[in-house]
This record gives sequence, C-alpha cells and structure tokens, in this order.
Amino acid sequence: MTRPIRRPATRLTVLGGCGAWPEPGRACSGFLLEHDGFRVVLDLGYGTASRLLGRCPGGEVDAVVVTHEHPDHCVDLSALARVRYYAGSKALPLYCPPGVVRVLRELERNPDPGEVFDLRTPPTAPATRPLGPFQLTTIALPHHVPNLGVRLTTAEHAIAYTGDCGSSPLLAELGRDADLFVMDATLWEPSGEPHYLMTAEEAAGWAKRAGAKRLLLTHFWPGTNRDVAVTRARAVFPGEVLAADEDTVVAL
Repeated sequence: MTRPIRRPATRLTVLGGCGAWPEPGRACSGFLLEHDGFRVVLDLGYGTASRLLGRCPGGEVDAVVVTHEHPDHCVDLSALARVRYYAGSKALPLYCPPGVVRVLRELERNPDPGEVFDLRTPPTAPATRPLGPFQLTTIALPHHVPNLGVRLTTAEHAIAYTGDCGSSPLLAELGRDADLFVMDATLWEPSGEPHYLMTAEEAAGWAKRAGAKRLLLTHFWPGTNRDVAVTRARAVFPGEVLAADEDTVVAL
C-alpha cells in the first residue's frame, strides 16, 4: 500500500489588522507564519505582543521580519525583546530597515536591540535569501518611510505581504502567483499623488494583475467597515477575499 506524501503544514495567523492605532479589542499590524514547525513573525505593531505570546509562550519564534519603522508595525518588538532577554533566549534574527532599530533604541537602550536581536538589513532592490525553510524576497515599495514588501516561498506555497504602500507595478511582481497576498487597504477613497496607501479596490486590482489566488486585506483605518471593504474588493478580484480580523487562521 502506497502511503500518501506528507506535505508540511503552512498557515498564517492574524495577530492584528488595524492601521494607525488599535480599535478596542483589536491590534495593529502583525502576522505569524508557520511552516513545518518554523515560525516567522511579520510586523509587530501595537497590541500584537500579547496575542503572539498566547500562541508562542516565551516569544519562541525563529525570525521576525518588519516592513518599516512606523510604530503600528514595530513597537511591540520592544515587548518581545524584554520577554526573550529576561528568558535568556539566544539572539533572534530580525530583518528590517534601519529605521526600525532606531525606534527600538529610542524606546529602550538597555538591553540594546543588538543584544536581543541578530540584526539584518534586507536589500531594498528585489533580492532573495534563505530563511529557515523559506526563501525570503524583499523589495522597496512606496510609502512615507522606507517600506519593504515581503515574499516568503517554500516548494509548495508563496505568501506576499505589502506592509503599507501605494499603488506600484512592483506589486504585481511581489504577489506573482502567490497563494495568499496580504495587502494594505487603509483608504476608503483614493488619495492624490504621491500615492502611499491604497483602497481595497486598488489592492484587489493589483492582486488580480499578480495572479494571486487569495487576497487578505489588512491595515484598516479605525472605524472602517471591513465587510464593505471586502465587498468592494470582491467586485474587482476573482479569487477569495478575506479581512485580517484578529485570530483569523489562513491555511495554505
């Protein structure tokens, strides 16, 4: 009898999906990506640390990737640093633009982020490197501060994440044929130029152009009707559209 081939489990858990500040009971940007026992955190904004620790006691993760220095994406790294420092954990690989480290040092200089994290600055031009079982690709996307779009791939799956960004042809490259495209959907109406954030419809248009299979909208401005945002995106994107509600688990 031939046994079925075991495929490693891959899943993304939403820690938070708010932009700017967390609505009551919610948290700002943060995701936990797991593949075959390897855990990567994508962003860690206001309110996400406690949700992460509920799933990973002691901050037991394998790497962190932060898209940019705005506090709704990075401030709870300080909480994770404290947890790991006082537990005596080894330095945790942290991939981020330099501005993130500056923010952490302003928050707390002792312990220095360099003691708690193995600091790594990803290239802003499209570049790929190994990260555990993943291949990590980073690419600069338009925002108010340097922001890295992130793509993580295995032999079976590809997950792409925009951080915060405006419309750009680079989005089609970042999300090319992704199983899941996690995309900024901050705005209710399109903004003028320069364009540094997106609406749900704009995100859906780029996800469609990329050929992504599923779209996960995130970074909702507080007070946004998420059901309406999803409905607007579904009018543009032919695949499944989800909202990044806290504790949502997306299996790949």
